[in-house]
Amino acid sequence: MMTTVDNRLQTIWEGCLRNDRKQQELLYKVLAPKMLAVCMRYAHDKDEAQDILQEGFIKMFKNMSNYRGEGSLEGWIRRIMVHSAISRYRKAKSMVLVDDFAEQGIPVSSSYNDNGLEARDLMNMVQELPSTYRSVFNMYAIEGFSHQEISSKLGMSELLSRTTLHRARTLLKNKLMSLAIKEKACLAG
Repeated sequence: MMTTVDNRLQTIWEGCLRNDRKQQELLYKVLAPKMLAVCMRYAHDKDEAQDILQEGFIKMFKNMSNYRGEGSLEGWIRRIMVHSAISRYRKAKSMVLVDDFAEQGIPVSSSYNDNGLEARDLMNMVQELPSTYRSVFNMYAIEGFSHQEISSKLGMSELLSRTTLHRARTLLKNKLMSLAIKEKACLAG
């Protein structure tokens, strides 16, 4: 079945290369939900993610000839979305790393069910991270960038990338522990 999906995507892509607007719209409709999920990991909210998604597709359509057929087309487009998110981050780089998270006033999501924490709750926690933490965490933990690549793309030292990742993980771990304590308290009555 995967080859059927790949073949369909390849057919759509060939239409896009011929500047067929219907095929370009179809490509967008097919891949937008997956790519929006990628953008959501970097964005503070859905509106920002949709902006990143639009910027990413515009870049992709402008640079279609750069795809050489090496690797998956979907993977190539995903990288464009990640780079669009990084670009947006760099433009808005008025962020400052803060040691005291309490000063951030970050709210903790408490929407969990009887089965424990849901994926969307974890996504919310990641989105609540300060922008620098969120970007480094996503690039390293989700996208698989090395600290050297992160430092190059975000304009920070490798040491700062490592430190930021550690702090992001610590903050997420603390949020998870806080939710577990709240859940135990609720269950205890």
